[in-house]
Amino acid sequence: MLVMNRLVPEMIVSDLARSLQFYCGVLGFGIEYQRPEHLFAFLSFHGSQLMLEQDDLEESAWRVGPLEAPFGRGMNLSIKCPDAQALITRLEAAGHRLRKPLEECWYRSNDLQFGERNFLVPDPDGYLLRFAEDLGTKAV
Repeated sequence: MLVMNRLVPEMIVSDLARSLQFYCGVLGFGIEYQRPEHLFAFLSFHGSQLMLEQDDLEESAWRVGPLEAPFGRGMNLSIKCPDAQALITRLEAAGHRLRKPLEECWYRSNDLQFGERNFLVPDPDGYLLRFAEDLGTKAV
């Protein structure tokens, strides 16, 4: 039985089949379940979860404004991954360009620094995804 995270982003996409090819075919997300009649899919990736639903172009309380490319302006999704370079290799082989190359970053939280190797890539609708490989912690 699927245990849903306490926060699961649901993103409206322009073409669910294209998005599933990107998320599942290229990045390696798994489909937990689908509702094809609603053009909906619930995906997971190493403990991260997200929902995709194809825009039906009808008036909806779920849409706060017109959808214009790139979608998701002002937000990025940070997704933990075990091997950032392996994902980059898969993305490049599939013809996807990174928005920001792989870099090592350290972020302070009180007396500790948390390290990660991360990069940014837009999905087919322009939602920004930041994949982050954990590098552990060290003292400030």
